[in-house]
Amino acid sequence: MAGGEAQHFQFGQDLPSQWWTLFGSAKLDALIHQAMASYPDIAAQQSALRAARENVGAQQGVFFPQILGVGSGTREQVSGASIGPSFPGFITNIFQANVNVAYAFDIFGAERRSVEGLQAQAAAQSFKLEASYLTLTSNVASTVIQLASVSGQIAATREVMAIEAKQLAIIERQLELGSQTRADVLQQQSNLASVRATLPALQQQLAVAEHQLAVLTGHFPHDAVRAEFDLSELKLPRDLPVSLPSSLVEQRPDIKSQEMLMRQASAAIGVATANMLPQLTLTGAYGSESLRFATLIKPGSNTWNLAAGVTQPLFEGGTLRAKRRGAIDAYDQAAAEYQLIVLQAFQNVADTLTALDNDAQTLKAEYDAVNAAKASLDLIQKQYDNGAVNYVSLLTAQQIYQQVRIAYVRAVASRYTDTVTLFQALGGSWWRNDQGALQAELDGRGRVQKTKEGYPWTTK
Repeated sequence: MAGGEAQHFQFGQDLPSQWWTLFGSAKLDALIHQAMASYPDIAAQQSALRAARENVGAQQGVFFPQILGVGSGTREQVSGASIGPSFPGFITNIFQANVNVAYAFDIFGAERRSVEGLQAQAAAQSFKLEASYLTLTSNVASTVIQLASVSGQIAATREVMAIEAKQLAIIERQLELGSQTRADVLQQQSNLASVRATLPALQQQLAVAEHQLAVLTGHFPHDAVRAEFDLSELKLPRDLPVSLPSSLVEQRPDIKSQEMLMRQASAAIGVATANMLPQLTLTGAYGSESLRFATLIKPGSNTWNLAAGVTQPLFEGGTLRAKRRGAIDAYDQAAAEYQLIVLQAFQNVADTLTALDNDAQTLKAEYDAVNAAKASLDLIQKQYDNGAVNYVSLLTAQQIYQQVRIAYVRAVASRYTDTVTLFQALGGSWWRNDQGALQAELDGRGRVQKTKEGYPWTTK
């Protein structure tokens, strides 16, 4: 039966890097690659990652001397009283050209911890981008399954409608022959109308899935090429690699992102602590000063200075201590959120493993129900044609068959969807490549390039 293959959990094994290929659909592969290249959120996350890395580079500049060239020309009137009693005032020009150098010694690591915090923030953004890839690919796969499921339900509903219409024609002929009553015809018409009434809701679900798939692939709903899928086109993965619990925290990008946020919070504690300690700076300047621009670079116009300074906060009204305590509290918050994300990750995996086991049992039961309902309907149809059973028995058999057919399609779709959910819960295998860790490929303009497999990734 379609989608009824036995699935086996392979504990301790890792997913392939492109896990969606396990479903054996070239059309699904093409849609996922199109989505990764076109979905706007991916471009937004890539830009955020580049910005975070540039912030790291900007902050690293504090480890080097800050050199500033300054040139100025001033014309001013000087009061003679500032020189001596009864000295006349005068107007003068002053021209200056200096090179100023300043360097702050990072004795207590404030700048190092600031850079560490920005690096952690950039890493968190990198993992956030990977989570966006994982969410996008999972959403595309789930939407395709939903589209195929609804298409199957529509096909099953139309098949039941055809059965009902055929039966209505038979009853109408029997009415002409006098073997059925007008009430039987009306009852059958009502039954056919009830089945037809379920079709618009299914068509709405189909339209929603198509629209969602269009947006995920970077199109407006009305511009997208209609994608047609059937559940029989998808191969149910039989062997399901399931990572060990100890590896799960290394695989899910949301866990890794929160881990980086913890590091950022830890770095903030170091910065707040260092701000309470002495700060040592060294400054110097060398240049020229002259009353005339033409003599600015002549001997005798040179000026220079060299200074060292120590700054120690003596009284801040408790501000610095409060900031440090706040940084510690922020770290405790990040640690608690990390613990919660890990617990939820294990719950996701456990729930999905249980769901897959229950899906298999449900599908087997629905498959048996479909076969039994179809056999019962065929038998009662023959008996009804021969006058051995009444119309109520036939109507009941038709209703049961309609329900179990649609329930079977939903059961198949649930099994595929929960398989996708398992792959997502395990982290989607974003971390794997030839070296054992996924490497990003960004060109000089910051655009994502493709690997040999055609999959765009981003650097860590």
